[in-house]
Amino acid sequence: MIKCVSCDQTYDDNEIVYICEKCGSVLEVEIENNISKDIFDGRKLGLWKYKEFIPVDYSNVVSLDEGGTPFCRCDKLGKELGIDLYVKVEGSNPTGSFKDRGMSVGVTKAVELGVDTVGCASTGNTSASLAAYAARGGLRSIVLLPAGKVALGKLAQAMFYGSEVLSINGNFDQALESATRLANEKYIYLLNSINPFRLEGQKSIGFEIVDELGWKSPDRIILPIGNAGNISAIWKGITEFYNADYIDEKPIMTGIQAEGAAPIVEAFKNKSYSINPVENPETVATAIRIGNPVSHIKALRAIYDSDGYVDSVTDEEILDAQKLLARVEGIGVEPASASSIAGLKKLVDKGVVDKGERVVAVVTGHILKDPDVAIKASAKPIEIEPDFNQLKAILEKKVS
Repeated sequence: MIKCVSCDQTYDDNEIVYICEKCGSVLEVEIENNISKDIFDGRKLGLWKYKEFIPVDYSNVVSLDEGGTPFCRCDKLGKELGIDLYVKVEGSNPTGSFKDRGMSVGVTKAVELGVDTVGCASTGNTSASLAAYAARGGLRSIVLLPAGKVALGKLAQAMFYGSEVLSINGNFDQALESATRLANEKYIYLLNSINPFRLEGQKSIGFEIVDELGWKSPDRIILPIGNAGNISAIWKGITEFYNADYIDEKPIMTGIQAEGAAPIVEAFKNKSYSINPVENPETVATAIRIGNPVSHIKALRAIYDSDGYVDSVTDEEILDAQKLLARVEGIGVEPASASSIAGLKKLVDKGVVDKGERVVAVVTGHILKDPDVAIKASAKPIEIEPDFNQLKAILEKKVS
């Protein structure tokens, strides 16, 4: 059953509907499950390990073996911050971001519904994922990208997997408005996070976190907020496992936005569910450069229901955190992902995160999604002749 998060209007699972026709709010899929968690024993970790909680026909599944991403205990950085830190590395998904989880479910639903064309607006990662999964499912794909605002690594993926890429002279929010109109007029099946089935895949991040902690909840999960679907999806997954009596507690949900695109932070400060969209969002973290997040109500509900928190970080803090995570723990992430680490540092300093907390930081995309930023932030290679003595001198720090 599909249900409106605001007015409780319901829709059938096979209706193609993106927002509530009664009140205009966003929708989510509701499921009930009373199975024992023993059913998961012996299955390989990944999205479809939990297929009983995924509301699509498994016989239609379109998968690239997504999920089952690394869950790294980060003792060095955790000790520096005074916490028990784990990092969930979503950049290890097939196209390099967490979007693959949701796209596997979304494209599976598209096949189930019998549509032939899927589409999205994107800041990059969604388009890369959509293109790959549409190819896998044998569907035509259309992506709308804001011109000049998409990192090259992501643009290359969308093009190479065979999507028809349309470059919009505007920002992401304008591209999404256009994509939504195409969907409403039945030209495409929309697979942005406004589609409730997309988030049914992304909730598996929450499933995996508690599974990997021995069926226990961490104290806190912290992650970036862009279009705001992921934080609510993870909270939904955790809540479903809690309601099934698999875990005894739920985590504090904590979201981090870039300072130049932070309407949810403002709403949180005002204790509101309403946002004032940012007309011209700007940040180095292209994946979260979104001024009017479509799932803001869901995100704020997850934050309020979990006694959570949301804050913003500067581009400088994001880039510093990106280097810190790479050079202390060997985990390379794109700038948007690093906002979770930048925010964690900030909240530890502010006393919002208590010393000794068990924290899971979700990092959402691979470092090579935005190689230009990584290259600019790094020292240039030292050019030398193929001379052994010169090499030896450099290693002995006699030549700079």
